[in-house]
Amino acid sequence: MDFLISNAYAQAPAAGSPEGIGLLGSPFVFIIIMVVMMFFMFRSQSKRQKELKAMIAALAKGDEVVSNGGIAGRIDDIGESFLTLEIAPDVKIKLQKTAISMVLPKGTLKSA
Repeated sequence: MDFLISNAYAQAPAAGSPEGIGLLGSPFVFIIIMVVMMFFMFRSQSKRQKELKAMIAALAKGDEVVSNGGIAGRIDDIGESFLTLEIAPDVKIKLQKTAISMVLPKGTLKSA
């Protein structure tokens, strides 16, 4: 019954190519991919930090803001590292500037 199935013989590797490791299997490509991934991750994180710093530096009295804890109010007084936030008539709290997560458009608190 051997005449129906031909014998398979191993072939010699092609000249000039290493056995078993191609270009995509080399550690060099893996390192390049990791470096590119880290570049994009750190770049986006630093971009967000710069935007947050700019927002905090631009805070002014009368701005309507939301804190990290979800407290919305109007800025009553600004110090070097703290600010006073009026959350209701005659109710004021003191927060760190870094606790502000976003600035609301003017008139947002009146409509709420």
